[in-house]
Amino acid sequence: MFANATIVDGTGAERYITDVGVVEDRIALIGNLSQQDAVKRIDCTGKILAPGFIDVHSHSDETWLALPRCDSKIAQGVTTEIGGNCGMSAAPLIGTARERVQREAAHLKIDLAWENLDQFFSLVERNRIALNVATLVGLGTTRAAIAGHDDRKLDAADMAAQGRLVREAVGHGAIGISSGLIYPPSSYADRDELIAMSRTARESGAPLYASHVRNEGDTLLEAIEEAIGIGTAADVAVQCSHHKAQGKHNWGKVHRSLELIDRARTRGVRVHADIYPYVASWTDLATILPADVRTGGAIAALARLADDKCLTAVALALSLVRPDASDWHDILITEVGSQRNGQVAGMRMDEIARHWRLSPARAALRLLVEEEFEVGAVFFSMNEDDVSTVLSAEFTCIGSDASARGLDGITARGIPHPRAFGCFPRIYGRYVRERHTLQLEAAVHRMTGLPAQIFTLHDRGTIGVGKHADLVLFDEQTVRDTATYEHPYTFPIGIDQVWVNGSAVLMGGIFTNARPGKVL
Repeated sequence: MFANATIVDGTGAERYITDVGVVEDRIALIGNLSQQDAVKRIDCTGKILAPGFIDVHSHSDETWLALPRCDSKIAQGVTTEIGGNCGMSAAPLIGTARERVQREAAHLKIDLAWENLDQFFSLVERNRIALNVATLVGLGTTRAAIAGHDDRKLDAADMAAQGRLVREAVGHGAIGISSGLIYPPSSYADRDELIAMSRTARESGAPLYASHVRNEGDTLLEAIEEAIGIGTAADVAVQCSHHKAQGKHNWGKVHRSLELIDRARTRGVRVHADIYPYVASWTDLATILPADVRTGGAIAALARLADDKCLTAVALALSLVRPDASDWHDILITEVGSQRNGQVAGMRMDEIARHWRLSPARAALRLLVEEEFEVGAVFFSMNEDDVSTVLSAEFTCIGSDASARGLDGITARGIPHPRAFGCFPRIYGRYVRERHTLQLEAAVHRMTGLPAQIFTLHDRGTIGVGKHADLVLFDEQTVRDTATYEHPYTFPIGIDQVWVNGSAVLMGGIFTNARPGKVL
């Protein structure tokens, strides 16, 4: 029993003080329970009791098998993760689609013992996991399974084959589809293909299209219009992933992109967005390359860059796009695929260039080639006011855009973006207490009730009788992130207890090692 708790119930309603009784995995009673017997009574005086946070944009996926305690997520109060984002999912693993997951499985030292989502979910359940998990099926993964790395329009037979994979994945439990329209081969999909797959998902019972849109900079508005158009044509809900405007000359553009979303919602289109509360993104360094260089996948791109003339031309193109030293200083390398260049993790790109006595463009290309494109990077390209603007929109929820990590072990590689350890508590410390972008009740709603509604997570996301007992107890005056870009491996403070399906997974900031999570 949680006694004298300040309840922020996830609906956006004002807080109130009462008791909450939990029986097994459900909330059984709410009210004055002082006369009720309880196996355990937890005094919550002065603390906030909220629904467990829902990370709508996670990239844990295979990590659920390697780190089932999901340390960095549990420490933030996350009780449910949604994977399969940006067009990349753990399955189906057919043909070329197997390559990416095989590389990740090798890094995590897990056996790639599944081909479809049903088999993957069975492994997660048998292995047991600390939090609840759900997944989208990635259209980059399904496209790779059908057409490999080919940059071409799919014919009718290919479309039918991809549709069958989407239907199968939804039948196995996928709650929607996702696209990553800056990442090959997902980026090769045209509007017609995305509409067709969205319709297939809707007809199969999962009417949700989540998209890393085609551009988050110069043509952001056109990219948002494309996503809205796909949702309108296919009659599905649209989730605009990690909404932002990249590049100084694009700062402020989010006012117009949010207006596009708002207008569509007025017309009845179900459109939402999510955000992480930082001014730096985190993705593959290879995204700096011209699209034609990346066509055909990493092997084809490496073959092109092996030609000196091509390498010189690409270096010149990169130098023209980023002419100033500050443009390269804004790129921080987070991790590489091998030990060969392990020392560059945590270094800025201009620093690496000086160390290697190369131009920044040449240094970036050398790193990509030597690491066979397995290079992660943080890009400092956003604006603090834009982050607040997107966060303040009533249709925006929170996604870390990160996988679960531990302070040590197999997942503690490189220098990850601090959002892996601090995304959710940072909202409270920086955007509730410091900047006053949100009231606490609204912030909780963005992390709980709103995502549960968007992603149809039944009986979760709010505190109410009969709801699943996913709960977080925290101190609203002290909760904050501690992870930084230089030192990301540190847990937040102010989160006292986390409960998943009625079982404590974090008590007094210490992991209980319980793994009561479920596949949703």
